[in-house]
Amino acid sequence: MRGILRFGSRTILLHIAAAVIVGLVASYAVISAPDSPKFQSEEGILDLTQVHVSKNPLKLNGEWAFYWQELLSPEDIQNRLARDGNNDRWISIPSSWLGYRLDGQQLNGTGFATFRVVIELSEQDRNERLALRLPTILNAYKLWVNGELLAEVGVVGQDKRSVTPHLATKLVFFQPENDRVELVMQVANFHHKRGGITKYIELGGSDVLPVRTNLKIAAEIFITASLLVIGVYHLLLFVLRRKDRATLYFGLFTLLFGIRSLLVGELLLTQLWPAFPWGLQFKIEYLILCSSGYIITMYSECIFPNYVSRWFRLGTRIATGALCLVVVVAPALIYTKLLPIIGVVVVLHMIYLMVGLARAAVRRMEGALVFLLVSVVALVTVINDFLYYNEWSRIGDTSPLGLLVFTIAQMILLSSRFTRAASNEERIARELQDANNKLTEMNMNLERTVQERTQALSSAHDDLRTSYDRLLHSEQGRKKLLAYITHDLRMPLSSMLGYVEAVQDRVKPERNEQYLKYIRDNTIRINRMIEELSFLSHLETGQVSYRMEPVHVIHFLRSFFEQYELVVRDAGLDFMLDIGDAEDQRPNLSVVEMDAQRLEQALFNLVSNAMKFTSRGGLVRIALAVDEVNHTRYAIISVQDSGTGIPPDQLGQIFDRNYRCDRPGAEKGIEGSGLGLAICREIVQAHGGMVRAESDGKTGSIFYVSLPCIVNEGR
Repeated sequence: MRGILRFGSRTILLHIAAAVIVGLVASYAVISAPDSPKFQSEEGILDLTQVHVSKNPLKLNGEWAFYWQELLSPEDIQNRLARDGNNDRWISIPSSWLGYRLDGQQLNGTGFATFRVVIELSEQDRNERLALRLPTILNAYKLWVNGELLAEVGVVGQDKRSVTPHLATKLVFFQPENDRVELVMQVANFHHKRGGITKYIELGGSDVLPVRTNLKIAAEIFITASLLVIGVYHLLLFVLRRKDRATLYFGLFTLLFGIRSLLVGELLLTQLWPAFPWGLQFKIEYLILCSSGYIITMYSECIFPNYVSRWFRLGTRIATGALCLVVVVAPALIYTKLLPIIGVVVVLHMIYLMVGLARAAVRRMEGALVFLLVSVVALVTVINDFLYYNEWSRIGDTSPLGLLVFTIAQMILLSSRFTRAASNEERIARELQDANNKLTEMNMNLERTVQERTQALSSAHDDLRTSYDRLLHSEQGRKKLLAYITHDLRMPLSSMLGYVEAVQDRVKPERNEQYLKYIRDNTIRINRMIEELSFLSHLETGQVSYRMEPVHVIHFLRSFFEQYELVVRDAGLDFMLDIGDAEDQRPNLSVVEMDAQRLEQALFNLVSNAMKFTSRGGLVRIALAVDEVNHTRYAIISVQDSGTGIPPDQLGQIFDRNYRCDRPGAEKGIEGSGLGLAICREIVQAHGGMVRAESDGKTGSIFYVSLPCIVNEGR
């Protein structure tokens, strides 16, 4: 918008003209006039033998028989036709009898009459169940179809006292007895300036016409609900922030027209509340129309101040007040005659508003061009409604849709104003804060300097504290690792040094060979520890490569068992392999993508760990099970021992690097670097699996290695 308004005044005028044209085109595109009925009745006969009306509903249009100042039943009409022949008068429907020339005189809007038309159906429609959609007919009527009374709205009579006006839309159903359908309607009006059938009556199938009617009702409910919700929302905004009156006028305008949309078209209010007073319904509708021009003028004054002159504000208040007073005091028969005047006043308000909007757009006020565009759309729909209710237009009620478009655009405009106001308040607050900071700096320069230095020192202190904590944590980890390494290396190195000195001093020459063997074993142990530490570091940094290939877990475990069976049994332990039900399943159900050498190393670390903490005569058991979790099949390898067990509170830490748990009853001096389980975890995780341990701390422990299978069905 700002980009558009950066051009000169001539360019602005071109954009305004384009907006007007686009608004007109969009209005008539959205609110297109219905197609003129192709089939029209002539002299009371409507020939529909060439159309399948049950599938293609039609609006009844053309000449109907007209019996003025007579309330005739179908029997009365048949008797008259048999007695006098066809000497009826004809009137075009839909239209009011207001202005109809009868015996050289024009009729006024009040009175009563009977209408009749005969419809000739096609062969397809003779056996179909049909429906009639009856619009609002001013102001009371009875309808007979083939001599059967199907609808009655209000009370029909021959004078004002005997007539009870009522407005309602109806949907009636009937079954044609033959190829002719006779419609007879009695209409009486003594309360409105216009009387008669002023809107289209639709004829169609009983399954098609109700669907169309329900769609119209749904569309009106959507428009009405949108207007009501938007109106109430903006009134609540005004209650919370009374300084901005734009939300008051906009919310009031939207809410009133949301209420009006309940009173026109499909008469939603009457459908929800059939007993709602007819006179009050008309007064509310006309009061909303009379006050709409003033409300929208005050709203535009709030949005674009100083663009509405004082004399126009005074004139619009007087005109609006006078019209509203007439509507409140006078009966409907009088104030309904003022509809053209009300329409002219409302249209003049909107034209004056658009002139002011054009001036605002020329002066590059933000939002004026959009306001002008949607005002054109609303103006077209409002003018059409006034023409429609004066029988100068055949397009139905369009103002609710046009006003909904107008309302949505204004809601966006108000939201933009709120956002801009909030931004301005934030900017002003920042500017005030900056000014206050400058004054504070001028008056208390020293204090500000001290505060800045204090804040800087505090920030530096926080940074140093954070760095110190990190260094302390790193140093503690380094010391802990160094302590583990020092502890594990000091004892064997000290022993080795003592044995070397004993050999050199020839303390016991006969034991030199035993000393040398001990030195050799400790050297191998230290070397293995260094290799494990280096290997774990490479695992954690991702520097170890894996050669993955599909391997049957059962074959892998059998090979592993055969390779290490003697090692375990030489340690005085029983060694068992239990593959249970897994061996009975199809072999391809336990195929895992693995690096067999690395996984063998991880599994041996678990077996070696079990051997360390299991006394002679104990048991080390390897088992295999297959389980499915979240549609993924896992091969679960377990290593169980009958050793001292692991305290339950240490199970979550045993896989940490250099962690050694304190096992109650375990023999002192059990060798180990504390790296085996950490290496095992890294290898298993590299295979997409996980490792965990279970123990009650008394009767041994079980380690589980879960590996995802890659084959789920047989080949």
